[in-house]
Amino acid sequence: MTTAPDHSATAPDRCAAAPGLPPVVDATAWQAARDELLVREKAHTREGDAIAAARRRLPMLEVDGTAEVVGPDGPVPFLDLFQGRDELVVYKHMWYDGAPHQGQCEGCTMVAWHLRDAVYLNARGVSFAFLTTGPWEEVAPFVAFMGYTQPWYSVRDVAGPIGGAMGQLACFLRDGDRVFLTYSTTGRGIESFSGSFAVLDRTPFGRREAWEDNPEGRPAGDHPCWYWRSDADGNATWGPTGRPVPQWTRPGATPVDTLGRRSPCH
Repeated sequence: MTTAPDHSATAPDRCAAAPGLPPVVDATAWQAARDELLVREKAHTREGDAIAAARRRLPMLEVDGTAEVVGPDGPVPFLDLFQGRDELVVYKHMWYDGAPHQGQCEGCTMVAWHLRDAVYLNARGVSFAFLTTGPWEEVAPFVAFMGYTQPWYSVRDVAGPIGGAMGQLACFLRDGDRVFLTYSTTGRGIESFSGSFAVLDRTPFGRREAWEDNPEGRPAGDHPCWYWRSDADGNATWGPTGRPVPQWTRPGATPVDTLGRRSPCH
């Protein structure tokens, strides 16, 4: 007599996940786990709202709105960057004097690529611009090569917080002809500017960075900026044909030297 197959085994028994992957469960168990995590996500959202409220209550620092920055039309007062609006957000892009396009900061290039259109900011009364310490005669061809459409200005020799340290996101408020710094951040504080991070954080493999807390058996991640440079085939590399990832979509982007800059991060 033939024994009927046993269908009582659970989904995880019939379809175990490979090592390093999350366990396989049925729909009911999956929804229960998702609902449990949702409670924490909602709490995280509410805490983010509370932090944003605290940002809006930070004191202000008055800055010189007449300080001249250099753009495509020559020197203009910093106040002009508001374009008549009351609020201004700037990203302060690092610069390496004399370096060709592939020698500029990979991290700042990644950030700049994430906000190529500020129409939704403009609709809320917020202007946006990139600032950098590079001389305008070097900055202008880089901006054209990258195809950036946002306003760019050189703040070379301009004191902080308009000039000064780069690799920062800063917010300013205008009250008539007076200008105030209201907020600035750097490091991982800039991540909200780069939407790819939020998407990657929701994928099974995350950012694939070494610092992440991953399931046991998951291959070790790499340094935080392993993907900033790639070769012509899209392979992450700081080698002799590497360049900032978005540059491979630019006209005439052929393999080039990295000017000896082959460390994981700057």
